[in-house]
Amino acid sequence: MSNLIRRRETLTGLGALLAGAWAPGQALAQTGDIVIGQSAHLTGPLAPSFKPVIRGQQLAIEEFNRKGGAGGRKVRLVTLDDAYDPKRCVENVNTLIDKEGATVLYGLASTANVGAVLPLLLDKKVPLVGVYTGAPALRAKQHPYFFTTMASYRDEIVQMVKNLSTVGRTKIAVAYHNSPFGQLMLPVVEEVCKEAGTTLVAKAPLDIPGNESVSVAQTLAASTPQAVIFLAFGPALIPFVKATRAHLGVPLYALSISNSRQLIEALGEESRGLAFTRVVPYALRATTQLTKDYAAVMEKAKIPIDFDHFFGYSNLRVLLEMIKRAGKGVTPQSLVTTIEGMGKFDIGGFPQQFGPQNHHGSTFVDLLIVGPGGRYIH
Repeated sequence: MSNLIRRRETLTGLGALLAGAWAPGQALAQTGDIVIGQSAHLTGPLAPSFKPVIRGQQLAIEEFNRKGGAGGRKVRLVTLDDAYDPKRCVENVNTLIDKEGATVLYGLASTANVGAVLPLLLDKKVPLVGVYTGAPALRAKQHPYFFTTMASYRDEIVQMVKNLSTVGRTKIAVAYHNSPFGQLMLPVVEEVCKEAGTTLVAKAPLDIPGNESVSVAQTLAASTPQAVIFLAFGPALIPFVKATRAHLGVPLYALSISNSRQLIEALGEESRGLAFTRVVPYALRATTQLTKDYAAVMEKAKIPIDFDHFFGYSNLRVLLEMIKRAGKGVTPQSLVTTIEGMGKFDIGGFPQQFGPQNHHGSTFVDLLIVGPGGRYIH
């Protein structure tokens, strides 16, 4: 009888051990690389200005892994091309979760794409942290698996309109991308202008490449605005700046995602006076730990310091801090719990604050002006 009891105890213990070894999110979660999944536009007309952002992300990953990763586990970023198409983005996200084993999604780069993916996250129960769109519509309702690390576009528009009002420019015109992004943002500008007591005197849609820039600038000029807000990004910035210089001659303000060193250099002296909002710390001087770290990795990679690479580097640094705090056994759910419990924290000059009812960590916005020689005036 005693032998039979001991045998049963042994089998029970072995069964419990095997069950524990194979339980999702336990032992298996502590082996191999931690996978971050990203779907973004690696091809198409908007891809060239996004390439430095991708490189900045990779520099952050390499630095994190050199310093020991998350409790000794390395992190691997898998990026799939969606060519800015929501359907392909959803397909990519399914692949990243089901085949690549992504613990967290990151860096989706389109308002429409993020909107298409949010319902899927509820089913997959995998968080999306840090996207390259600040569309307020995406943040209007709390989503259990969606977190952002940078201010919203509404925060940026408020800063623009406030600055223009301060200098007496209260008649504003808007050119917006004829896309879900632009169509969602136009009502935001209308709302902010109304709240600030300024007048939106004209608005005109612009095709994504910017081929209609001259006709759009002429349409806006007919209303004699005192400033123009550019709700678009990518290569369209070049022809539109040229058109506003020729037909309007008033200050032009653009969102942070429009700020690309490649485009500024292509514009040459015509970029002078162009204003951009900024939702990350000032990258061009190493005055904080974050910017010092950034300067070091850029020097190691032999790349000149700019905001393009910093946009990707700083955004991913926030997620990597979250993963580090979640530990080497991180799972999708434990990462969500970790983020909601972080409260206020700072990765060296880029403060964030999260909680169970606050999934959007930053409201920081500042302005940059392009000065002589394409240099930024801070």
